[in-house]
Amino acid sequence: MNEADAIVREMDAVLGSLRDQEIDLFVQSILAAKRVFVVGEGRTGLMMKSFAMRLMHMGFCVFVAGETITPAMRAGDLLIAGSGSGSTQSVLHTARTAATLGAHVIAATAHPESHLGGLAETAVHIAAATKGRLEGETVSAQPLGSLFDQCLHVVLDAICLRLVSMLHEKPENLLERHTNIE
Repeated sequence: MNEADAIVREMDAVLGSLRDQEIDLFVQSILAAKRVFVVGEGRTGLMMKSFAMRLMHMGFCVFVAGETITPAMRAGDLLIAGSGSGSTQSVLHTARTAATLGAHVIAATAHPESHLGGLAETAVHIAAATKGRLEGETVSAQPLGSLFDQCLHVVLDAICLRLVSMLHEKPENLLERHTNIE
């Protein structure tokens, strides 16, 4: 299917531009955190929730910001904020609040120079097109922020793969933490 090939080519170009140092800092921040919180809106928010689920499977204490059972954030917690543009207002509000509380903030964004990138201690640059098609973004044939969201998902899964290896997690350990009431 030609469309699938086109998507894979676009993703390959974006993923090939990742900076190892940013990913290393991202992983080290997760390992150092007592609790991890994630935030994002729309499809990006779904990618962040998917990441939170996988972190839970690895045994991390993780929460999704904005959910009714999310506890109060404290100094030393980690917020991982996803926003292609880096200017999503609800994500910015959460990141500002987290920073004020003394939490560490990581941004996953196509625009590390954005407001979100400026709030973050580490900004992972995912150089993909977003829904706004802002200046300097990679060209994409896909609608809206599809390329960013796809690449974000792959980056987060790659981080999970690294964590599984570093923590010597076995598939059966993750399966034990997987929901059993579905």
